[in-house]
Amino acid sequence: MPAKTVAAKAKLPKGKAKPTPKRTNGKVQAKRGAPADVALADPALFDPLTPGETADALRTLIEDKRMSSMAKVGRYRVICTEPLVVKPPHSLAGHRLARVVAYDYSSDRAVDATIDLDAGIVVHLELSKGQPMLSREEEAIAMSIAVSDDHVRTKLQMGDGPQTVLHYWGRTPSDIAYARRSAAVVFGREAGHATLVAVVDLIDQQVTQVVPAEMW
Repeated sequence: MPAKTVAAKAKLPKGKAKPTPKRTNGKVQAKRGAPADVALADPALFDPLTPGETADALRTLIEDKRMSSMAKVGRYRVICTEPLVVKPPHSLAGHRLARVVAYDYSSDRAVDATIDLDAGIVVHLELSKGQPMLSREEEAIAMSIAVSDDHVRTKLQMGDGPQTVLHYWGRTPSDIAYARRSAAVVFGREAGHATLVAVVDLIDQQVTQVVPAEMW
């Protein structure tokens, strides 16, 4: 009767525990040469950015040579900063990343950047003539400008007040808002219909157009 062959299990040397994945800067590092496993991703990568991380991301962006003109003039507005996570096998998988969206008033251009917070470098930068959404600060500024404008105030009816602020851009080249970042402040009675719309140029911070709501 042929002898049974039993496969022996590999044993670790006595006194040594089974190796576990190494962690560095909050990231799980896979075994060298092995494909990255998304199951090993650190959940902390999805956490909101801390104030310190937000400050680091903005500083890294501003110090980038490609942003020297924006940094020098200083006329820009940060729209948002948020965590960004990429999946394996991307080379940045496992890195703590931040996405920064800003608008450069001095050049009328949008800035969309990805910052590697672990390495302290800009790994992606896109500059375009696009129009990102208004920041909350821009909405507040537009409303303040419209409310204090004399021409707007003479057009308001009894009980009218600001209802909302919308991102606005013109549809024709003859419209000032066609090429300049602008906001439309809508006025009306509380819980009532809109009565007036004031267009605010956010670059020069002035009202450029006042239109009855029914003609908007």
